[in-house]
Amino acid sequence: RTKPLPPEGQKKGKKQKAARAAARGAAYRVVPNFPQVPAALTLGAVSAAATDSRGNLLVFHRGEPPILIFDAAGKLQRSFGDGLFTSAHGLRVDAEDNVWVTDNANHTVLKFSRDGAILLRLGEKNVPGDDASHFNKPADIAFAANGDFYIADGYGNSRVVKFDKAGKFLKAWGQKGTGPGEFNLPHAVQVDAQGRVFVADRENNRIQVFDADGRFLRQFGGFAPFGLFITPDQSLFVADGRANQVLKMTLDGQVLATFGGTGAEPGQLQLPHGITVARDGAVYVTEITGKRLQKFVPVP
Repeated sequence: RTKPLPPEGQKKGKKQKAARAAARGAAYRVVPNFPQVPAALTLGAVSAAATDSRGNLLVFHRGEPPILIFDAAGKLQRSFGDGLFTSAHGLRVDAEDNVWVTDNANHTVLKFSRDGAILLRLGEKNVPGDDASHFNKPADIAFAANGDFYIADGYGNSRVVKFDKAGKFLKAWGQKGTGPGEFNLPHAVQVDAQGRVFVADRENNRIQVFDADGRFLRQFGGFAPFGLFITPDQSLFVADGRANQVLKMTLDGQVLATFGGTGAEPGQLQLPHGITVARDGAVYVTEITGKRLQKFVPVP
């Protein structure tokens, strides 16, 4: 099991470590019985979640119907996507409330309207590839302020692909490896307020940071980043799928808080995969093995 790297220059005395651990443990608490999943609905592995501008929570799971929309109170409002996916993976909501998803089994990325109409399809269904019009098991999507977007592509290609707002291919970078700019499963991607691209290089146990054109800037790690989310105040949340915990970090990799821990009880995690943070600061974590979504809120 890997551990987060301590901030540069920090001494790791026992008392200091215990105090930090206690502070982290108290940072967030789980909200029980959220969301309210109808008895007739069985969740499969829950891979991703996102919130929209209306405060709704969208959940992507490996079951039917695959995309579930809950209101802020956790009540199911509607669903869509039946029969469209082979393996639910990434889900993000853009600034216009369009819903973007990746299917890492049929090699496609889909863009939906908020009502579930397909607006854009990228990749060729069931045809993997490494050119400008194909993916190989794509994992995640992230958006730049100007509407450009990035695909973490992913399980098969070990690259990041950049498109403009209309879906025109712009560039790709990365190959399999352990060096700067190389990946071993780019599993999640986010863009910060400065336009820098943060890539969860999962099997290399690190996050790599690039400029908007794919030039390597830096890296930090010591954990297994499965899911990433950057908040408007520029905090970085990481779902560590091996340690079964969430890390709240600065953008330079300093750990501010952790929560979770291995187990099936509320507040514990079983393979956390996706993570999103609502405008009110609530953190939503999806679990593959646990087949659930959990809501955590800051402790005052």
